[in-house]
Amino acid sequence: MSKGTLDGAVVAVAGAAGPAGRATLLRLAEAGATVVAADADAARLAEAVDSARYAHGGATVTGDTVDLLDLAATRAWADKTEKEFGRIDGLVHLVGGWRGSSSFAETDLADWDFLEKLLIRTVQHTSLAFEAGLSRGDNGRYLLISAAGASKPTAGNAAYAAAKAAAEAWTLALGDAFRKAGGEDGPKTAASVLVIKALVHDAMRAERPNAKFAGFTDVTELAEAIAGVWDRTAAEVNGKRLWLTPQP
Repeated sequence: MSKGTLDGAVVAVAGAAGPAGRATLLRLAEAGATVVAADADAARLAEAVDSARYAHGGATVTGDTVDLLDLAATRAWADKTEKEFGRIDGLVHLVGGWRGSSSFAETDLADWDFLEKLLIRTVQHTSLAFEAGLSRGDNGRYLLISAAGASKPTAGNAAYAAAKAAAEAWTLALGDAFRKAGGEDGPKTAASVLVIKALVHDAMRAERPNAKFAGFTDVTELAEAIAGVWDRTAAEVNGKRLWLTPQP
């Protein structure tokens, strides 16, 4: 992707303080976007924002501590972002988390309660909050990062896979709304699911130098793929699962 593809675009990143978030902030800033980052962890968010600003002098990267489990707070964040910058061209959903068990029988339903909030509720709130703003632009993107396990659940991952599958379905329903709004001309805004097996980053490799991490997607590769979705037309990517790992 050329450096200036996202020049002037305003992209919000939810769950921006983790390794994938940090890589995404850097890549979007490099591409010329104004990046509006949000996370529940204020200290880690400030570090991520400062890092992206430092790496790309002149880039506008801001941070907001937002409780994405609160719909009103999420709507306020979306409204504030559009009001402050005059537009909103993207919402990248990177809120993640994992809980699992050694077998299906040992599944703890408390894991479902945790994952439902983290992986589904935050998708519901961000999509409802940002749909109108994304629809007002001519190149809006709502991007969910999902996992291959949603399509091929394993016994010990029932809660995680089910939550991811629900988040995918919700995002694809948003894509159908964008399709209908586009009418005969086709959608001008897109909702897409980027599917990985799992993520890996430098700190993980340092902790486990002998691990292969086969099939894992590096956070920098994910960031590149996220930025690259804007290179493709809305019709190409709307309502689609974009596989960054072999499809099961």
